[in-house]
Amino acid sequence: MADQKKKEGLEKPTLHTRNKHTGRYDLKALKLVNTDLKPFVAKNKYGNLTIDFFNPVAVKALNKAILISQYDLDYWDIPDGFLCPPIPGRADYIHHIADILAVSNSGNLVKGHQMKCLDIGVGANCVYPIIGHSSYGWSFIGSDIDPKAIEIAQKIVTSNPSLHGKVECRHQPKPEHIFSGIIDTDEKIDLTICNPPFHATQAEAEAGTLRKLSNLKKKRVKKPELNFSGQGGELWTDGGEKRFVLNMINESAQFSKNCAWFSTLVSKQSNLRAFYDRLEKVGVVEHKTTPMGQGNKMSRIIAWTFLSATEMKSWAEDRWNNE
Repeated sequence: MADQKKKEGLEKPTLHTRNKHTGRYDLKALKLVNTDLKPFVAKNKYGNLTIDFFNPVAVKALNKAILISQYDLDYWDIPDGFLCPPIPGRADYIHHIADILAVSNSGNLVKGHQMKCLDIGVGANCVYPIIGHSSYGWSFIGSDIDPKAIEIAQKIVTSNPSLHGKVECRHQPKPEHIFSGIIDTDEKIDLTICNPPFHATQAEAEAGTLRKLSNLKKKRVKKPELNFSGQGGELWTDGGEKRFVLNMINESAQFSKNCAWFSTLVSKQSNLRAFYDRLEKVGVVEHKTTPMGQGNKMSRIIAWTFLSATEMKSWAEDRWNNE
């Protein structure tokens, strides 16, 4: 029976237990929240309501309905072409990283606006701050190298009273930097998160998309249209994921006492060894790897800290348990 449910898409067993999206989407209710979704909802061969997840317009309409109905929003929108990520995977990162913080907080989940998280590459969609604040009450800084993305994310923040004073958008004017120019020298950040560009070039990104779509549709796909869209800086960067994360690890050492935990998603398992070697080289006290999965997509979170056990205990007492 379990195998049959998986075949029909009735459950997503690999998502975090606190993830709101472990069951099927209630599309009947969601299309009432966002009427733009209605034309894309239809029954599949099993008689269940679904949408065409290969259609970027349909995915955007679905995301808007989910964010408004389940994450305390009044408004959410992004222009065509900007990254429109699947919400369940983004929520999983937030919940898994919350567990890592909890271990450093005597097993208690860290909640409240005093917890500040830096989202590197917040994008126009502002999804991580939306989920993190709604789920745990965290405050956020969202950084991005694209001023247009910052402008759009800021509009989402100012259009939602629930986010006022809880999300600050900062433009990174120097693409070669990650933390420099964003974190002030005397500023304290409890956590950093990042969904880095995975590919080294646009051609590599398009080739990967063609392989993915061809496998899913069981036939050759010639046009590399992304169902979640995405601008260049959101999907590829010189040197790809490996170079980006290695640079992040190097630069994190400069802010070793400004931040309790640094973290990033890692798409390619083959890159892990290089990341572990670099973490050891820069002198981290501890690092953790947490596997994540959604459908056929597997990824993982790497988190690291330069704080000793004594320093982490003091950090938790000063910042996370003072309300």
